[in-house]
Amino acid sequence: MDAELEFAIQSNTTGKQLFDQVVKTIGLREIWYFGLQYTDTKGFPTWLKLNKKVLSQDVKKDSTLMFKFRAKFYPEDVGEEIIQDVTMRLFYLQVKDAILSDEVYCSPETSVLLASFAMQAKYGDYQPETHKPGCLTADRLLPQRVAGQFKMSSDEWEKRIMTWWADHKGTSREQAMAEYLKLAQDLEMYGVNDFIFYAPRLRINKRILALCMGNHELYMRRRKPDTIEVQQMKQQAREERALKQAEQERLNKEMSAREQAEARQREAEDRMRRMAEDMERAKRELLEAQNTIHNLEMQLRQLQLAKEALENKEIELRELTAQLQSEKMMSDEERRRLREEVAIREGEVHAMRTEVQRQTEVTHRLQDEIESARRESVMQHTSVINHHTHVQHTMLTREDNHTDEDENGITELTNEADQHVPQRELERVTAAEQNQSIKSKLEMLTRELEVVKDERAVTDYDVLHMENKRAGRDKYKTLRQIRGGNTKRRIDQYENM
Repeated sequence: MDAELEFAIQSNTTGKQLFDQVVKTIGLREIWYFGLQYTDTKGFPTWLKLNKKVLSQDVKKDSTLMFKFRAKFYPEDVGEEIIQDVTMRLFYLQVKDAILSDEVYCSPETSVLLASFAMQAKYGDYQPETHKPGCLTADRLLPQRVAGQFKMSSDEWEKRIMTWWADHKGTSREQAMAEYLKLAQDLEMYGVNDFIFYAPRLRINKRILALCMGNHELYMRRRKPDTIEVQQMKQQAREERALKQAEQERLNKEMSAREQAEARQREAEDRMRRMAEDMERAKRELLEAQNTIHNLEMQLRQLQLAKEALENKEIELRELTAQLQSEKMMSDEERRRLREEVAIREGEVHAMRTEVQRQTEVTHRLQDEIESARRESVMQHTSVINHHTHVQHTMLTREDNHTDEDENGITELTNEADQHVPQRELERVTAAEQNQSIKSKLEMLTRELEVVKDERAVTDYDVLHMENKRAGRDKYKTLRQIRGGNTKRRIDQYENM
């Protein structure tokens, strides 16, 4: 829209010669929609007449003549009629500028959705690591009327637009522009030129007539068989779009494969991390079991020493008892002393037996704990090994399946233009009615924005739009009502609008 081209013209250069030079420079072949616009000596916007010399028209006689290359006529349905991508882009830029400057009224919810498609057309897929908050500060996102109509900051608007932008992932830039225009063509003022009917200058009426004649010519042209040139253009456009679609599908497939590979890698890393944690836990439990075994071995050695000491005491006790029984000639004092010694030995033997029994019980308990720990350790080790084997097998299987899919995958390209069946203008409906996803998005945005609306900033156009919306009216239904019935009814319908 802001690009400038400079041409040198002669005094006898016609409007058609200048126009042909412009379209040839930009590579445009669908020239019937466009024209060169200038501001005449009275300050009115005027279209350059192609059949007359440039300097003979009501242009300002300056050293440099300024013209704007703009769409003069609009297609009835951008999805059906626009052939070349360059034509699509020119329409997109002009319509977007008209919406953002509020020349074409656009409701707030539709403005947000259109802004998300505009970001997709400009930047491609939304990337969280690249498109961080604040990256859209320099972009014109919304009409000033919409931005000032709600109690929201620019950061909140940007966040809301980014949310819907992320939803368009995988949409090419050309497809995003087409979706933008499909939504924009349903706006009430799309493609409408604003004139004062009771004009003080006869020239204004002639301009209105010229636009009406041009629109009628395009209307009739659409309903006639395509010329050879148009057929060739459509065939070339189909081939180019098929190549772009194939390239887009290839890129989408590669992106999907990369995301799946990254997901598999993250999953494998998580499993390896869990396995490492399991192995570390098993090592700790094994170390605890080894410490328990070491304690048991020490306990067994102590038990063995206690048993040996008990046996020695029992031997001494038996010797004393035998000595007591064999020494009949002992004095009473010696017998008493020997009996006391035997009693002391018996007490020591009893105490040692009790200690040996206690240590035996402790040893048995430790043996049970060690056996239980050994069984649990074996089970955990087996489980870890089986889990590791299962993970490796699963990963190898997935890699094999992925490789098979890559080798045997078939990309199916569908050309919608080949399946297209033209519709009559009276059968057209809005994009929201055709696409349930678009409809639900607009309804959701309406509910979200209603909460933060500033009623004091609502304009007359907003009130009219809301009344039409509540009544279920749109321009296609109005057209059907105007076309219905006899002539008198049509006139009444038009006058009551």
